[in-house]
Amino acid sequence: MRKGIAIVIAVIACSYAFDAHGGMLQQRTAASAVEIEVLQVRPNFYMIAGAGGNIGVQMGEDGVVVIDTGNAAQAGAVIAAIKKLTTRPIRYVINTGPDPDHVGGNDAVAKQGQTLFTGGGGAGVAADFLGGGASILAHEKVLQRMSAPTGKVSAFPTEALPTETFFEPRKYMYLNSEGIEILHQPAAHTDGDSMVFFRRSDVVVAGDILDTTRFPVIDVARGGSIQGEIAALNRLVDLAIPSVPIVSREAGTLVVPGHGRVCNQLDVVEYRDMLSIIQDRVRDLIKQGRTLEQVKAAAPAKGYTRRYGSDTGPWTTNNFIEAVYRSLTEVKR
Repeated sequence: MRKGIAIVIAVIACSYAFDAHGGMLQQRTAASAVEIEVLQVRPNFYMIAGAGGNIGVQMGEDGVVVIDTGNAAQAGAVIAAIKKLTTRPIRYVINTGPDPDHVGGNDAVAKQGQTLFTGGGGAGVAADFLGGGASILAHEKVLQRMSAPTGKVSAFPTEALPTETFFEPRKYMYLNSEGIEILHQPAAHTDGDSMVFFRRSDVVVAGDILDTTRFPVIDVARGGSIQGEIAALNRLVDLAIPSVPIVSREAGTLVVPGHGRVCNQLDVVEYRDMLSIIQDRVRDLIKQGRTLEQVKAAAPAKGYTRRYGSDTGPWTTNNFIEAVYRSLTEVKR
């Protein structure tokens, strides 16, 4: 049985204000009480919720691997929660994407850790060559998005940027007695999304490829698409194994979404099927010659808006339908 613990921590939060495109506008400091939830997913794996995007924490004899770091404002609470779980050093921060609610705490969390390369170094590796903090690993597209200038300032402080990147479809490592695969999913939420699969724990951290609280945020301007989103969910369905043939057990692969509750394979299938149906509806309307406004008026997400939709906030149902429409009509260069 998975257990959740609510933790309220008073922190002095050093946060960054971001514009609508993730650009940093200004730094601000404020004292605030932060309530986060720590959920034990496996004996050595936890999920931290309430600090922005969901955070995965794997721990063992080699140290701690942290998947995403939440908002900058909640970094102190996240660090305190990790320290309550273990005294082992943080070795790696792995980012599933470039959004501030997933990478905002990178610099603070990494500074609390210690790279595996600290010390004598090795063949061709200088001692302490990453500065002593935990390594920050992400796909190279994440580094490009995070370091791209917005106006006259970089979107993130230099200390928050990935220190290790990869460009291959699959990056892997072996820590805490299990294989860890970082699987790049091009053109889903953005062009830099990755899922992180902990093979022995049988847990996948999906990032914003899966968001059980709303329709997926498909950022077409940053390389996202409905086609890539569905392809990524298909990959996730293939990775996850349901609890069969003994369906009464609380077993099977567990999936940590970017936001919302822990899922199983059938939850991912349901979410994937919903998107496939909406994509087909929008495609049919486009074939009929409907404009974007006419497509919105036809309500192609009908039947799902009560659960996933919104008329207000940063990501509305209309925003989602527009992203699907643009994915299906814009020529990819």
